[in-house]
This record gives sequence, structure tokens and C-alpha cells, in this order.
Amino acid sequence: MTSPSAVTSCGRTTAVFDPRWLTYDFGPDHPMAPVRVDLTMRLAEALGVFGEGTDGALEVVAAKPASLESLATVHDPALIEAIGSVRDPAHADLERLQPFGLGTADNPLFAGMHDAAAQVVGATLEACRQVWTGESAHSINIAGGLHHAMPERASGFCLYNDLAVGIQWLLDNGAQRVAYLDVDVHHGDGVERIFADDPRVLTVSLHESGTTLFPGTGFAADVGGPGARGSALNIALPARTSDAGWLRAFHAVAVPVLRAWQPEILVTQQGCDGHMDDPLSHLMLSVDGQRATYLAIHDLAHELTGGRWVATGGGGYALTSVVPRAWAHLLAVVAGRPLAPDLATPERWRAQVTELTGEQAPFRLTDGRRPAWRPWAEGVNLATPLDAAIAASRAAAFGLHGLEREGFEERSAG
Repeated sequence: MTSPSAVTSCGRTTAVFDPRWLTYDFGPDHPMAPVRVDLTMRLAEALGVFGEGTDGALEVVAAKPASLESLATVHDPALIEAIGSVRDPAHADLERLQPFGLGTADNPLFAGMHDAAAQVVGATLEACRQVWTGESAHSINIAGGLHHAMPERASGFCLYNDLAVGIQWLLDNGAQRVAYLDVDVHHGDGVERIFADDPRVLTVSLHESGTTLFPGTGFAADVGGPGARGSALNIALPARTSDAGWLRAFHAVAVPVLRAWQPEILVTQQGCDGHMDDPLSHLMLSVDGQRATYLAIHDLAHELTGGRWVATGGGGYALTSVVPRAWAHLLAVVAGRPLAPDLATPERWRAQVTELTGEQAPFRLTDGRRPAWRPWAEGVNLATPLDAAIAASRAAAFGLHGLEREGFEERSAG
């Protein structure tokens, strides 16, 4: 059984954030409430994750909203105009807006939605700039990760695709091999589609199978467009996959492909909605398993890209019990100073949770799990849905990346 390794020292690291960006708010009954980001930042601050010029601490930096020109590098002008037209939701023309994915249950209208979304995109652009120019080794926009937005329409709580705009900026500024890794419980369909025919971008998504979860895409056979076969890698995990299975799949499929591809920079979407308590999904991950993922991604960035890592948030709808703890761990790993999993949450933060939400906050950063996994080389049982899913992804992708094909049909552990 394998456990995560230690984190390498990073140098300067940054978190791009401004409280004004909490205006990305679909309303009080929507699952993606901005309080989850607010409580994350408050918890990380209370735990000493932030600090200016302090070794091993994240420096908080600001960013400008994305310009119309930046948004148009990915999105159709008609979508940008439609989002920008929403000023008074009560008097909006829903018949005109709904073909753009606006005014739906997933993406209800709110005043100032263009400004709020452009601010999120601007933060991811700044994180990409920080890392690509060498100003920071790692940079994170915890409010970002809007991976479902398509060029022509909003989708799945995502108005603009901050990740795709950031990746396009990297390409426009000289990057030739960008790896995008998405560990949200939902398939990273928007980013994959936008770059499906661009051989400079590898999109890797580990998610609950589209047979049981939105957006219903992202299967093993989806390996990129006709102009860039192998530019996409999908690992569709069966419902109820837990830490051990998730980490087994990650190390059996994603890690070897990323190593073979040898990216210059790693961009990640770190949705924590695969947690067992998340109300919108069916995986069984723990905060401890997610922390192990963050450590592994950090190590990969240092191994493959010289440490160049841009991270974002993403999904996560257990607003007080999961998201702040998971992402506080993520912020600390980005800083190069991971938090001990069994740390108590600060009393001051617990009081803030009750004040803001009326809920009782968790008392520790851990779920009490010890994440470990069985490496693929130690045996395979294709009769299990998990191993069948892993084998399908390896069979579809490995040959396109010059990897050894031995081991797809093979050894049965039974």
C-alpha cells in the first residue's frame, strides 16, 4: 500500500484573491454559495497559511477583472454581450438569454453577473501570469475553476471559463505544452472541448462516470479531437469510489500519461465535490484523501514542470463541513507548508461559521482516514467496476502517448 510523500520547498507562492469576488452569487438557494470561499479564506488565515514575504506562506495578491478582449480569446462575442446585458434580472429577456445557458436553474440571473464572472477570470489570468513569468512558483485562485462554460454558452454554474482563458493566455505567451488536470467530481467538459484540437494542451479529467452524474460526458474513449488525438484523457470512476480507488486510478492512469507528456506548466482544477458528504455527487472521498491528492499534484509539478503550478478551486457544495477544510489544506500545500491533518480548527473560525451560516463547524481538519492505495502493478481484477474503468482509460490513452501496453487485459487478482 502506498501513501503520499512530503512536499518540496517552493519559493514565493501567491493566492490571488479579493473579497469583492464573492459577488459571484446565484442567490440564497443556489448550491454554489460564495460563503464556501469566504469560510475557506477565513480558515486558512486563522491557521497561518497567509503571510507577505514569509517563507512557506502564501502572499495574497490582487488582480484586475478580465477584459472583453481576454474573454473573447475563448468565448463568442454573443455570449459576452448576453451576460453583460443582465443588469436588472427582474426585467431580463429570458427567451433571448436561455439559449446562452442563462436564466436557468443552474445559472439563474443576478445583477452584475458579467462583472463578477470577469473578476474570477481575471484572478486566474493573474495566477497564470505570476507562474509563467516566474514571479511565483505556484499561484492559486480558490474562487476559480469554472470548467463547464463553453465558448457559446454558460453551463453548470459556470458563466465564463476562467481556466480556458488562462490556458489560452499561456499559449499566446509562448507555452507549448500545457497540462490541465481536473479532479472535480464532474467531467471538465468545457476545457476539454475548447482545446480538443490543440496539440499543445493535454486535458486530464478524473470524475464520477457520466452514466450517473452531470454533464454525462468524459468516457475513456474520449481522447481528443481529430486534429490532436491523445490531447484528452478521461478516467470515469464508478459511483461510490472511495479514497483508495480514486488514488489507485490517479496513479495508474493520470500520472504515467503526465510523465510521458512532459508539460511545461501544470494548471489544475481542484473541485472537492467528490467528498462523501457532498450533496450533488456519489463518490466517497474524504478530506484526507483529497489532501493526499494535493500532495501528489504538488510533487508532480516539481518533478515535471520545475514547480510551475497554477491551481484553482471548483465544485464543492458541503459549504461548511467540507469545502473550507479541503481547500485550507490545498492552500497550505500550494504554499509548500502542508497542514497536519489532525489539527484542530481554530475556535475563532468555528464561531464565524456559526455566525455566518447558523451551522456547527467541524472541530478538526481531518475525517480520520489514512489514505492509501494498491498500485496497479501489484494486481488487477477486471471483474470490479473500478479496475475495469482504469483499464479502459489505459487502453484508450497509453498507446497514443507511447506507453507500454502490457497490463490491460492481464493479471487477474482473483
